[in-house]
Amino acid sequence: MDMEILPLTEKKPLPKDESSLVFGKEFTDRMFLMEYQTGRGWHSARIKPYAPFILDPAAMVLHYAQEIFEGLKAFRREDGTVALFRPADNVARFNRGARRMCMPEVDEAFFLEAIKKLVKIEEEWVPRSEGTSLYIRPTMIATEPMLGVRPADQYYCYVILSPVGAYYKGGLAPVKIWISDHHVRAAHGGTGEVKTGGNYAASLYAAREAAAKGYDQVLWLDAKEKKYIEEVGSMNICFLYDGKLVTSPLHGTILDGITRRSVLALAREMGREVEERALSIDEIFAGAESGRLTEAFGTGTAVVVSPIGQFTYRDKTVVLGDGKTTGEFTKKLYDTLTDIQYGRVPDPHGWVETL
Repeated sequence: MDMEILPLTEKKPLPKDESSLVFGKEFTDRMFLMEYQTGRGWHSARIKPYAPFILDPAAMVLHYAQEIFEGLKAFRREDGTVALFRPADNVARFNRGARRMCMPEVDEAFFLEAIKKLVKIEEEWVPRSEGTSLYIRPTMIATEPMLGVRPADQYYCYVILSPVGAYYKGGLAPVKIWISDHHVRAAHGGTGEVKTGGNYAASLYAAREAAAKGYDQVLWLDAKEKKYIEEVGSMNICFLYDGKLVTSPLHGTILDGITRRSVLALAREMGREVEERALSIDEIFAGAESGRLTEAFGTGTAVVVSPIGQFTYRDKTVVLGDGKTTGEFTKKLYDTLTDIQYGRVPDPHGWVETL
């Protein structure tokens, strides 16, 4: 499939103050778009000026939530070049999500090249300040106008870009986690492992409850027993328990995070044993009180590594360390991963692709 580059008639002003960038609020001049029709396949691929879509009120995405997305970043390096972090992994996960949601898969090589070309054309939008980046959002939605519960026959697949500021403007700081004892995010056999909008919509109520109680994030338990840790609202979660790095296993209810994969690989290289098993609530609280649990952190594209200072479950709270200081191992993982992303140290894994 060929890709057309449409002319840009008007340019937006670039952000003047990169310190004031807010996640997901500002978008670049251009976007990528291609369309799908059953019997024809993907067609009309183009990089075009960023603009709203016109959707029929009966578009199936609006009624049956056939939608998937991804999130990755482009980083401005000290020498001025721009690099992507593990983009092929995101594209492969995009296709796994498409299969689960009964949506058409993309040609991974073509789609990856389209993402790279779009970022290259919009390179001036990649911010230069410490900790900033260009967030990349590939998305697929069902556009066929039809009221009926079945897979759609028409889709849009598009990519938009957003310059984002440093996540930790005041430095790396532990967050407070509220553990929901009622609401659940996903169950076995569901779509919990898919990056689809419905999973995030289902999380909003509990996240609002957590925020109202003064917490930064909500942590989900398993749907069956409401006993075992799964993941945090927008992050996978890891624990330093008995000196081992312990994280919830991939069994269909949590996201197969790209950052999670990277952190587990780095931890092994640093000599840490890694266990993929579900920790129970009882283990978390007993471990924190006995000192067996020394650090905990979330992982994700936006935060990279987010230290956790305390957990609250029902009427009980435990604090890790003093609750305010990032653990030594957590800080080491954060520094190592961001140094690789920004090119401050060599990348021995082949994770980084420069443009």
